[in-house]
Amino acid sequence: MKGQVRPNLVTWTLWAAAPMIGFSAQLDSGVGWPAVMTLAAGLGPVLVIATSVICRDHRARVGVFDMGCGIIAVAALAVWLGLGDAPLAVLFAVAADAIAALPTVAKAWRFPESENTVFYVLVAIGASITLMTISSWAPQAWAFAAYQLTICVFLVLLLHLRRAVQRDSVGLV
Repeated sequence: MKGQVRPNLVTWTLWAAAPMIGFSAQLDSGVGWPAVMTLAAGLGPVLVIATSVICRDHRARVGVFDMGCGIIAVAALAVWLGLGDAPLAVLFAVAADAIAALPTVAKAWRFPESENTVFYVLVAIGASITLMTISSWAPQAWAFAAYQLTICVFLVLLLHLRRAVQRDSVGLV
């Protein structure tokens, strides 16, 4: 709301869609409480999209890279919808979510100041807590939480390293 970050709407839209499909598949599989983290993983991006659109602080310019990632992610989701296999659906949702993350990873590399590290830390904590509650190690129960933890740790490290490099390069000038 302060306008300090500029979310990539391609990534955040797909980050909302993929978990919601994964959540539906988890409910269909009877996963139970771990599905709540997947639901939250979808609702969080919906809030980011709504806030950024209302405040007009988003990256709306869609390039070839964004379109390519979006098309691949949507194709992965469409494949699942045609198969109707819940465990496979969760894995496709994870794959689609990971592909959708690529534009934000690229933006975080180029403009690390445009991302909020705290958000990714909080999501990683939520994913860690979810993984500690897993009672069934079927992929539909743990895959989304493990992916969320992995991508968030990666983004936090990337942002920390890029900001450190930027600080060091400013100090050298």
